[in-house]
Amino acid sequence: MDQTILVVEDDRMIRELVGIYLRKAGFEVVEAADGEVAKDVFLTHHPCLIVLDLMLPKVSGEEFCTWVREQEKNEVSIIMLSAKSRTEDKINGLKLGADGYLTKPFEPEELVAHVEAVLRRTGQFCQKIVHGGLCIKPRRGEVILYDQPIKLTKHEFNLLYYFTENPNRLFSREQLIDQLYPHSDRTIMDRTIDAHIKKYVKR
Repeated sequence: MDQTILVVEDDRMIRELVGIYLRKAGFEVVEAADGEVAKDVFLTHHPCLIVLDLMLPKVSGEEFCTWVREQEKNEVSIIMLSAKSRTEDKINGLKLGADGYLTKPFEPEELVAHVEAVLRRTGQFCQKIVHGGLCIKPRRGEVILYDQPIKLTKHEFNLLYYFTENPNRLFSREQLIDQLYPHSDRTIMDRTIDAHIKKYVKR
């Protein structure tokens, strides 16, 4: 399952330093230097957590946070980074939808600890497979291509999910039935799988 973290920070040195520490902790990391680029990266990689600087060019961190919540509601965690250290600033950030708030300067190890703590609470939302803008959420049975939901039948979803979990492999009809429908009528499932495969081969 995917555990990608998006780091949105316009200061290159801070962005790269945060990326280094998060990768050492075992996370996949993607980066963006401003709010506009961050939207594209978000839609392509579907991260499960965002480390978000508030003082960004083009689209502010507050605006980006609001946009993310409109896209994913609470299915992605957000930790805000900011030089704003007043209590009201922290409260405002949390009201916008942040799951954590760290003030600059900060220790990278502290940020990693915050990330791990947040994901212990929200890690179930990382149960997804992401590939080239395609996001599959097995717990919900949902498929999203960039920001567009794709409607699939139960059988279509099962096949797509199994293929993405086992990339670059060939399967016989019998293997698919054994793995996906071991207790179903084999004759019926033969026709079902054939129908769905032919449907997409013709496209």
